[in-house]
Amino acid sequence: MSTQGQIITCKAAVAWEPNKPLVFEQVEVSPPKNGEVRIKILYTALCHTDLYTLSGKDPEGIFPVIFGHEAVGQVESVGNGVESDYVIPCFVPQCRECEFCKNPKTNMCQKIRLQQGRGLMPDGTSRFSCKGKTIYHFMGVSSFSEYTVCAEISVCKIPKTSPIDKLSPLGCGVSTGYGAVLNTCKIETNSTVAVWGLGTVGLAVIMGAKEIGAKRILAIDICEGKFEKAKKFGATDCLNPRTLPEGQSIQSYLIENFDGGFDYTFECCGNVETMRQALESAHKGWGVSCVVGVAGAGEEIRTRPFQLITGRVWKGTSFGGWNSRDDIPLLVQKCFDGKIKLDDFITHRFPFDKINDAFDCMHSATEW
Repeated sequence: MSTQGQIITCKAAVAWEPNKPLVFEQVEVSPPKNGEVRIKILYTALCHTDLYTLSGKDPEGIFPVIFGHEAVGQVESVGNGVESDYVIPCFVPQCRECEFCKNPKTNMCQKIRLQQGRGLMPDGTSRFSCKGKTIYHFMGVSSFSEYTVCAEISVCKIPKTSPIDKLSPLGCGVSTGYGAVLNTCKIETNSTVAVWGLGTVGLAVIMGAKEIGAKRILAIDICEGKFEKAKKFGATDCLNPRTLPEGQSIQSYLIENFDGGFDYTFECCGNVETMRQALESAHKGWGVSCVVGVAGAGEEIRTRPFQLITGRVWKGTSFGGWNSRDDIPLLVQKCFDGKIKLDDFITHRFPFDKINDAFDCMHSATEW
């Protein structure tokens, strides 16, 4: 029976309020309007951004909301028709028309940014409702629902032969870290690289650095249980900052023990203190430090101007600099070619109704 043009009632994990478990509800998903796509979500992954916003620490968080922004799905209907393509919805749109899309220096399309940040579709309304209440969208995706509606300019078509059960991390974490290396910093063969934080993003940085041919890759984390996997991805050295001599900063230690610092450093924790450490551990004269992790809204980073005057460069990246609709198919092809091994990023699989267990698992992993 066709559902085109009809409201779909389906199961979704709703965050009614911050710092509370998600609640499974029957939600109504309205049909897509022009320029929109309704998608049946087949697989989704968790990201620390979901966890952070759910915690209530994000002052820009909006509730009630359906989280999730790393997913693979199948198009159920579009604003003016029906298709069955497999797709990856992205939190970074690509309209190909705005001044940002036309500028090769950025991937930060602004076409729908304002409304997306408000948890709404481009026309300023939501497609979700439950018990007579509006439920907000999250990052333009909201994949913790059996069906969702996204802007067409945020949806990337992928081949039907794709390994769809593995591709969800391309929607954020893997693409972000990998692209920080290849696009934002464009590191060179024989570079030295240091990476703060060994979650999905940090491991993807290591993967990219190894692919380019970095001669030394230092993996930094306070959880030594992550070092074995970091080495599998290509790390040559690992360091737990808590093992340093008392009173010695990690910056001074790295400069003393790694030839004056690193050609490239990548902060993948979202912590303003480690952002400073990463910058000040970059090599004087030419070192580049890339902020990849997202800090809390309103937090500020600090350093002495002398660090920049003496040649270090501070960069930032969003979605690894990829243009979503143009580049996601290229990343999928890299998965086919074996350059991106998504199996190595997947640690656990959960059925949808165990999503709160998945959040608990992610949270505990940050505290090993």
